[in-house]
Amino acid sequence: MNGNSHQDKILIVDDSPQNVQLLEAYLAAAGYEVTAAFDGTEALQKLESEDHPDLIILDVMMPGLNGYRVCEEIKNHHDTHRIPVMMLTALSEIDDKVKGFEAGADEFLSKPVDKLELLLRVKSLLRTKHLNEDLENARDVIYTLALAIEANDPYTRGHSERVAQYAASIAMRMKLSDEQIDVIRNAGILHDIGKIGISEVILQKPGPLTEAELIAVQDHPAIGEKICKPLRSANLLLTVIRHHQERFDGDGYPDRLAGDQIPIEARIIAVADAYDAMTSPRPYRPPMSQRQVLGTLRREAGKQWDPEVVKAFLELIKDERQLSPHATEVESREAD
Repeated sequence: MNGNSHQDKILIVDDSPQNVQLLEAYLAAAGYEVTAAFDGTEALQKLESEDHPDLIILDVMMPGLNGYRVCEEIKNHHDTHRIPVMMLTALSEIDDKVKGFEAGADEFLSKPVDKLELLLRVKSLLRTKHLNEDLENARDVIYTLALAIEANDPYTRGHSERVAQYAASIAMRMKLSDEQIDVIRNAGILHDIGKIGISEVILQKPGPLTEAELIAVQDHPAIGEKICKPLRSANLLLTVIRHHQERFDGDGYPDRLAGDQIPIEARIIAVADAYDAMTSPRPYRPPMSQRQVLGTLRREAGKQWDPEVVKAFLELIKDERQLSPHATEVESREAD
């Protein structure tokens, strides 16, 4: 059981009633809530119709759907892929264990089961699961905070969501990996969260900023990095948040990185961020026309922005199917 009032629920999947009874006795005595399924099909039906367990102990050798197939189904389904799976089998060959891990198993335990080893591994898997859930909750809080900050400002409302959309489209156009695209989408939402540490008087100032005010604004990537440290997979995400205001020529901030020193994910966010900022109204200027914005992107490619990223984004702009409603609105304003 974890450290709060929640009683962890464990689903045992085994075609042998004797094995189920033995495991249930061990786990119930340790304080866990236990349910059982006696084949793979029944297990998947339970996952569809009941509250999800905190852990699944899954036998490999079962009639019909074997444990490998069931594990793959669990790990490939969005609603269940985070549930830890311990595979349990009499098989001892290393190839069998490799196959189990390839199916997505989080742990592999051989029969006959040693009670102490079982309970220690169950406790370890559940501890990791609850830690990940805590981190996910932190992410949700930070995401909500980021969007709430923007919602109070008519000039930036929806900015981060649009940046995330543009940046993910650029990343897909450049054939980045799914993992990189996820990081870019998350960073798009969170890239400006550091502005919570900057006075609204500065952020909404209608005229030029003083040198001190400019320095304050330039602190927002580093502030955002600190705020987002609790997030899962934080290392790359933090790097992107910190470096989305670097310039390709090395004249950006906070670390004056240049060229390939800047993570590609941050270079993509920089272009998406600039495009949305230029096509949106700000306290100190009206929105720029689409023609002006695209001209600026072309002119500053290789200086402020990565020319390959700019090229990919310009290709997206030409493809009307990829344009967001926001970009279409800008074109309509220009036509009027």
